[in-house]
Amino acid sequence: MSLASLETPITRRKPSSLIVEPATPVIGAEISGVDLSQPLDPLVRQEIHHALLKWRVLFFRDQNLSNDALKAFGRQFGPLTPAHPISEGLEAHPEIWERRVEEYRTRRADNDSRAPSARPPRDYKGWHIDITFVANPNRYSILYGVEIPPYGGDTVFTSLIAAYEGLSPPVKQLIDQLQAVHQTSNYDAATRKPRKDGRSTGPFVSLHPLVRIHPETGEKLVFFNAGTTTHIPGLKEPESQAILDLLFCEVTRPEYQVRFRWQPKSLVVWDNQAVSHAGPIDYAQFSLGRTVRRITVAGELPQGPDGFRSRPLEGELFNVIG
Repeated sequence: MSLASLETPITRRKPSSLIVEPATPVIGAEISGVDLSQPLDPLVRQEIHHALLKWRVLFFRDQNLSNDALKAFGRQFGPLTPAHPISEGLEAHPEIWERRVEEYRTRRADNDSRAPSARPPRDYKGWHIDITFVANPNRYSILYGVEIPPYGGDTVFTSLIAAYEGLSPPVKQLIDQLQAVHQTSNYDAATRKPRKDGRSTGPFVSLHPLVRIHPETGEKLVFFNAGTTTHIPGLKEPESQAILDLLFCEVTRPEYQVRFRWQPKSLVVWDNQAVSHAGPIDYAQFSLGRTVRRITVAGELPQGPDGFRSRPLEGELFNVIG
């Protein structure tokens, strides 16, 4: 798909009643005029997909979605994966990963209890691309608000395409030819319980291009995951760390971001091929309940400008449920 084809405003297309309201000039749009609990008209599905490629992350309000309806919506954009490569999904819905805010607080307490030398080298503040420790991370992520507090619990998204475009030409030329290792963080095999479905619980390690070619638009993007990217092979440790720190600063610049304030029955769809996110960004500051459910559309092996394709170094690929 050419970038020129993304310039036609979707709101002018007829006869669809879909309304697209951009949230910022760079990333994010709120979508209305559609009931996601019902099968999508082919034109509406095409327009939602078009908007997703243009605005990277889409926000829907007031959607009454059962677990089955959530999965049915996701399947209209491709086959679904299991809930997570390591964690299991809901018992009756293995594609759905439920997250409660209490889990984030427990993880932070565990991190704070570790020795300083065992902590991550960068203060990543929750920024991540979903599931890049596998070689074929998911294409799209879909998150539904089940229990949402009256305030707090926001999610922030940033455009990895805008981050690449913001770099100077010499830096682009350098990182275009580099790869980076992504691996499961804080992995402890002794604490992992066997999965009921028999799938591996890790560890997972993959080698990805540091710059990815978007498979649907052809755009270049910084394929850097602050939560799982550990180092750049072939470089000395200070060189690798300096480049990763530079990229972290670039991908988290405020002008590339959009912040979403959740409401009950809100649904967010983002292009996991081109977006990093952080959330809930303030879980440590509030004690209210927050529960969300996520499904993911299957992806492919990322490819870099030099033709390098991602490959697993340890662990299996992220398989499809259907």
